[in-house]
Amino acid sequence: MKPLLQNSSSLLDVLCSPLAQVVGAGLPFVPLGIALLKYSRDVTKQDPSLVDCIFIVSQVAYLESIQEILSLYPSIKLNSDLNINKALTKELEKLNDIELDYQNASNAIACFHESELAKAFNQVLLARLAAANIPNAHANILTQRVAWNTHRYIIQAWIESGDAIKNIIQPSFGEWQKEQQKFSSIDEYLKDHIAGKPLEKVFDESFSFKDIYVPLKAKPVDKNGDIDEKVNSLDLETWAKENLLNPNNLEQVMFVQGSPGSGKSVFCRMFSDWVRQHLHPIWTPILVRLRDLDSFESSLAKTLKAELKISFIQSDENWLTNKNTGFLFILDGFDELHIKARNDLNLEKFIKQLSGFQEDCKDYPNMGHRVLITGRSMSLQGIPDLPRNLERVEIVEMDGQLQQKWLEKWEELLANKGRTAAFGQFLQGDKCPSEVKNLAQEPLLLYLLAAMYRDGKLAIDKLEQANHSTAKIVIYQEALNWVLTKQRSKKDGTNLNIELTKQKPEDLKRILTEAAVCVVQSGGEFASMSMLEARLQDDETAKALIEKAKEKLGNEALKTALAAFYIRPADKQEGGVEFFHKSFGEFLFAERLKVRLKDWTKYYKAEDERQLVISEAQMNWQIYDLLGFGRLTPEIVEYLMGLLTENQDFPWEQLFKRLEKFYVNWCKGKFIDSAEETLPQKKLRQLQKYGIQELGQRQVDIYAGLNVMILLLELHRYVQERDDLKKQIIFYPSGQPNKNSWTAQLFRIINYSDCIQLGTFNSVVGQFLSGANLSGANLSDANLSDANLSRTYLAHTYLARVNLSDADLSDANLSGADLSRANLTRANLSGADLSQAQILRADLSGADLTRANLTRANLSGSYLSDEFYGDIRWDENTKWDDVKGLDTAINVPEALKQQLGLSSEELEAKEQGRIST
Repeated sequence: MKPLLQNSSSLLDVLCSPLAQVVGAGLPFVPLGIALLKYSRDVTKQDPSLVDCIFIVSQVAYLESIQEILSLYPSIKLNSDLNINKALTKELEKLNDIELDYQNASNAIACFHESELAKAFNQVLLARLAAANIPNAHANILTQRVAWNTHRYIIQAWIESGDAIKNIIQPSFGEWQKEQQKFSSIDEYLKDHIAGKPLEKVFDESFSFKDIYVPLKAKPVDKNGDIDEKVNSLDLETWAKENLLNPNNLEQVMFVQGSPGSGKSVFCRMFSDWVRQHLHPIWTPILVRLRDLDSFESSLAKTLKAELKISFIQSDENWLTNKNTGFLFILDGFDELHIKARNDLNLEKFIKQLSGFQEDCKDYPNMGHRVLITGRSMSLQGIPDLPRNLERVEIVEMDGQLQQKWLEKWEELLANKGRTAAFGQFLQGDKCPSEVKNLAQEPLLLYLLAAMYRDGKLAIDKLEQANHSTAKIVIYQEALNWVLTKQRSKKDGTNLNIELTKQKPEDLKRILTEAAVCVVQSGGEFASMSMLEARLQDDETAKALIEKAKEKLGNEALKTALAAFYIRPADKQEGGVEFFHKSFGEFLFAERLKVRLKDWTKYYKAEDERQLVISEAQMNWQIYDLLGFGRLTPEIVEYLMGLLTENQDFPWEQLFKRLEKFYVNWCKGKFIDSAEETLPQKKLRQLQKYGIQELGQRQVDIYAGLNVMILLLELHRYVQERDDLKKQIIFYPSGQPNKNSWTAQLFRIINYSDCIQLGTFNSVVGQFLSGANLSGANLSDANLSDANLSRTYLAHTYLARVNLSDADLSDANLSGADLSRANLTRANLSGADLSQAQILRADLSGADLTRANLTRANLSGSYLSDEFYGDIRWDENTKWDDVKGLDTAINVPEALKQQLGLSSEELEAKEQGRIST
């Protein structure tokens, strides 16, 4: 260094040396800068100026940062012979012309990467990286990382310089030390909570997520929630990287949606570590499982502060407004928010908090952070008026290319040598049903299929008989059997196969299904062991199994047993458990519910008479016990119906009658209007005993009734495809149609449900209404936005002022319905029968009327278009015969006027007359 310092005006001249030497030598640049400051003071007998001081310190800090960042990239060729080019020399010479004043020097101390010095230094480094043939895009990111990282070494220099600068800068060593501790805390967080995520084991396998992960593909989702099928699939990681690095996207919340098992959570752990390795400290990843959040404050910033027990967050009130840190918050599992959030319908509030937070990050320069959030595709349905700054993509199924990459990784794993080719041939062969081939495009199910095939436990004969509704069920059932019977050896030599599994797998399955009930009722994330043990007290077989296991394995026997079966200790709760993947818990909950439903149809003979095994009183309690906790997810319902329809001879009519009787009594308030202890109160006390505090008696009662309604709707829809049953089983949610008046039963249920929170009914039941018989019902003023009402029978219903925006009413029967003043914006009415419907002063802007029948419908005063939602859509199959009221309809599209031969002048004249009147 001596000759360099004697003949140079800038310490950055060291970059003229081969970069490999600069990076590899490990030169202590910060101590060098401090020594120069002290040497200058000793020689001149006076303190250096602030400008001289910051000029030296910033250079050594910048060089220290270069050394650290470039050392992370051993693959970059830094050791090639170098002929210094003119560009580098020119940029170095420019440093001589820098004129620093006190303000510029102070800016460099406060936030170096935004300072004039940083801009000048960055040009030198870019020229040097260009001389090393590093691509521009990579060089720009490297340079930004170096500039952001320089601040920590400036802080280090101030702390270590001591007396050399005490008369130049009035130091606050306490503040600098806090800043240094913050950087150390961030380093610790990244090491402990981010770096190890890709290295965690896949379930109980010997390999990690990194070993088997392949990048996923996605497609954009428009503002209406529809996937843009016209565009080619894009690489999900590339989309996230480009979005993150685009300064023009700072106001956009990145939302990655996908079905269960599509790979959302694995993407989060892999992408957060990629950001740590390649973008920190420009972006520092903070990975949050949303299931771990217990409470929600008035803003996202306050929620994060309250919930994230991380040192650098808790110790700094201004952690979000420090310009030297930029955070990428990766929030995984929007649909797994704690039960309190769901019951209070805070999903809408939370998504709007995210939107507002991201807008603040754009508007306030000190808050340059980004948010990426994941959730199931259904998680945003039922939320009206979604924020417009959601940048949404949906993970698409693995195509053949991605599947092949996954199989190649699978082949590299030691246990799979030689069997992968045969498995691949099975997936492509004629024996593999098309539905299984489709399901194998989901990463989770592909793993289950491959692992079972590897272990010789894949029941191909069952899969060959599977149809669309049962293929996934068969895979989960076979996976469960595989897990229950495969060898499990612990480090202490305990073989669970011998100790537990060989003792009746069906008993272990009983324990697992009850664990699923506990987890689902606790919010879908985790549950206490005490709750599980209590629920098993009435099961003598399960109790005996646990006691026998305790004799051999100790008091932790149950936890030990569960740990072998896709269940692990809950991070948030001592003595608690959670499923490795939410889908396992939902499937097993459906298994438990199926057993109960079958029990409710069983009889025994007593004195030549048939008696129900489960009495009416017992069944009523069991309904509250299983269903009085929150809403049934679509996935649970799908699994349940798949399990039930495996048996074509299931006593559907008996089950329907028993559930319908409960529903009718519930609608009358029988179970909550009692002077004695009510069933909702009994269930509430049970839940509160195990720490589930967010529900009240009304919530328990409402959820029990609405969930039974969902089951009845599913039975009704299923039997419509069975000629032998569809006349015997007809479910009228609002009661049997009345010729003289509208039925009000459903109207009262909607209002009752919405008394705990507006929109409760729609959020719980709305997506299950497809094919329902609502003829003659009064649904006025109801909120059914985004509801699935396709093929629903709504003839002669009273739908005045109902909110049906974005609802799916395709092929619905709305003949003779009263839709006066209804909100039908963006509703899908394709193929709907609207003949003779009264659509007076309704808003149809943006609605889809292709194939719809509007014969003799009355559109008087209705909006057919506006600037925000656009025109109604129709086609050559839309029937307009004798349609009424178009002369007073508002914003009739010109194309429609021309098609129907309407005179624009005449319509406008009538419109003006109507307005005058």
